This record gives sequence, C-alpha cells and structure tokens, in this order.
Amino acid sequence: MGVSVFKLRRVSSGRNLVRFLVLSVVLVCPTFQQAGEVPEKPPGTTSTQAAPAAQHTMRRLRGRVVWLHEALKRRYGISTVPEAGKRILALETPQGQLFPIVEDIRGRAFRKDSRLRQLDTELLVRQHKGSPMVQIIRVYAYQKGQRQEVDYWCEICAIAMYELKPCDCCQGQIELRQRPATVSQPK
Repeated sequence: MGVSVFKLRRVSSGRNLVRFLVLSVVLVCPTFQQAGEVPEKPPGTTSTQAAPAAQHTMRRLRGRVVWLHEALKRRYGISTVPEAGKRILALETPQGQLFPIVEDIRGRAFRKDSRLRQLDTELLVRQHKGSPMVQIIRVYAYQKGQRQEVDYWCEICAIAMYELKPCDCCQGQIELRQRPATVSQPK
C-alpha cells in the first residue's frame, strides 16, 4: 500500500491528520510492528507470563543523611579511595544502620545543600525488594520536637521545589522552607 492510495480530503481536521501521521510513520519506519504481531519473548517465558511487578515497600526512616565513606570510616574503620569521598549519601539511623540513598532530585538535594545534612530527618522512602538503596519520597525534619516538612520555596512564583537551584519559573533564588507537617505520624 503506497502513500498515493491514501487520500486525504481535509488533512487539517484532527481525525484525518492523526490517520495521516500514523500511516506516514508505519510506511516510513518498516521496523514498527504490524498489527497483530506479538513481540519476541525472552527464552524460557510463555505468553501467559506477565511482566514482573515492581515490588517495593514504603518506609519511614529517621536519622541523619551523611556521606557513606565518612560513616564507614567512623563506624567500621573502613577506608575508601579518595575519589569515593563525596560520591554516595546514606541515611544513618540512631541504631547505626546505613541506608544508601538513590541520587534522584530528592536525593541530590542532600548533596547540593549541606544544611540538609545537619538536620535530624525523617525520610519517607521507597525501598525495592532486593536492594539496600532507598529512594526519597518526602523529607521531614524535627526541630524542638516538632515535625516539619522540608522543601524549597520561591516567594515570587509561590511554587515548591525539591532541590536548591534557581526557580524553575522566574530563575530567581529560592529558599529552604520548613513548615508543620500535615501528614499523620509514622506508625
């Protein structure tokens, strides 16, 4: 079937435009699957097996975020190579457990802003089955016994952000914000 067979009376109408675009992609890119084709499965799988669901648990962990190399040296006398120095952050609990932190936007905030590493924190984290790493979902701080939600705030644009950087909107300065937590206490 060639493009010349496909007649468009009004390409500007939404439905015809979508049909034209889909047909163009299918004709130009022969590697796209034809309708009804089943993608090749890895050896050892059957067509009735579903993709494995992401298995994770949500946890609340309390402690301080530290550089992992410093905690290893202090707690266990383990020395690391110099280049490992400021590479991995971890939450250190009062009981001495270390939970390495995934460095996404929330995790990177602790790298960029040393003030966060000084706080007694509670982190709401996602931990995937089989991984010691934790991914930060929310950050709370305890000050004078009160639980505070922590983020960054642009006063001009009135928007919250999760790491120290210029405002996404106005490119102005943002400030570290702590406000009373509105979520329930951990169980």
